[in-house]
Amino acid sequence: MLLASLVEPSFGLIFWMTLSFLAVLFILAKFAWKPILNGLKEREASIADSLNEAKKAREEIAAMNARNEDLMREAREEREVLLKEARDIRDREIATAKERAKAEGDAMLARAREDIRNEKNAAIAEMKNEVAQLSILVAERILKEKLGDPAAQKALVDKVMAEADQRKS
Repeated sequence: MLLASLVEPSFGLIFWMTLSFLAVLFILAKFAWKPILNGLKEREASIADSLNEAKKAREEIAAMNARNEDLMREAREEREVLLKEARDIRDREIATAKERAKAEGDAMLARAREDIRNEKNAAIAEMKNEVAQLSILVAERILKEKLGDPAAQKALVDKVMAEADQRKS
């Protein structure tokens, strides 16, 4: 029966349960409800602040990324300009070196040609001198041989005189 009485609600049991529920509800409302609601509001505010900070951080990161992209683009453009200037300087230096080398080569060729011409002229002059000396030596020997006797000398002189007279007339 005791079991049956627990299962059947009586007016007294319902009254005391309602009264104790209302007392607990009053105590909770008086002492616990405000701190719980304040805690929830603080938690909600901190979550909202965190979300706002996260949003600001994302915006700052996006702005930094945009600035980084701009800086990278500017750095690439500066690099390209510097590389172009370096290529231009290199090309100018190569062209200048080629011109200098060509001028030096032309000057060396001109000096070599002049040296060759001078050597050739000196060799020709030396050969002419040798030929003249040999001609004189040969003529001298021929004349000594032909004009070794006085009769041949007189005949040669007469012949030269006759040719001179013919030229005059």
